[in-house]
Amino acid sequence: MRVMHPLAPHATLRAAINLGNALLARRNPDATLAGLSVDLAQALADECHLPLQLLALPTAAAAVAAVRDGQADIGFFAVDPQRSEGLAFTAPYLWIEGSYLIRADSALQCNDDIDQPGVRVVVAQGSAYDLFLSRTLRHARIERAPSTPEVVPHFIASGAEVAAGIRAVLQGEVNRQPGLRLLPGHFMRIEQAMACRAAAGPQAAQILFDFVERAKASGLIAALMARHGVNGATVAPAARDLSSHGS
Repeated sequence: MRVMHPLAPHATLRAAINLGNALLARRNPDATLAGLSVDLAQALADECHLPLQLLALPTAAAAVAAVRDGQADIGFFAVDPQRSEGLAFTAPYLWIEGSYLIRADSALQCNDDIDQPGVRVVVAQGSAYDLFLSRTLRHARIERAPSTPEVVPHFIASGAEVAAGIRAVLQGEVNRQPGLRLLPGHFMRIEQAMACRAAAGPQAAQILFDFVERAKASGLIAALMARHGVNGATVAPAARDLSSHGS
């Protein structure tokens, strides 16, 4: 009789893939999935001697819900306190910069200029930027686009003053569309991690935590970044304590 794996009670590792983060995952023209998170899920499945099933979802919020509700066993998320309920996070494997996109003729010059009355900031609903800026902005108004790919079109069509997102992705918009620019630096550092259901238990959480630490130390994360052309991100350092971690 097959012994149930702590991470995969259905004998298949089911991974939620957030297509809203173009830096880490994408759908190819032939409908297959590709990207760093896809390859990382496959590496984990191979290490656990499990078949892999990918569940493609359009937003981070949908991917979080899939893991939390038991539709998927693991996922790839930006760490945020509002996502901690029901999930056990690893230490981060990537650090990604979150930055502001504005129009080239905007009077805004630095990140500190954003939080003032009359400034509208477009974010993807339920994204790490939405959660972070909802806590930190006191005067600017947040406008929510349904998903990450819709942020810049919403920003342009609505006449909003600012769009917030992954710096490397927004830089691509600047390169494609005249009349846009990025503010210097970043307003947040996104800690990208893996997570499983807290209900899966401490053994499952430890397996996932240890896998991420090995993937960083072995150079796997760096190699996957190079393979998929992931720019604007850095490999996160090793966790200080590999035997103790929070959920």
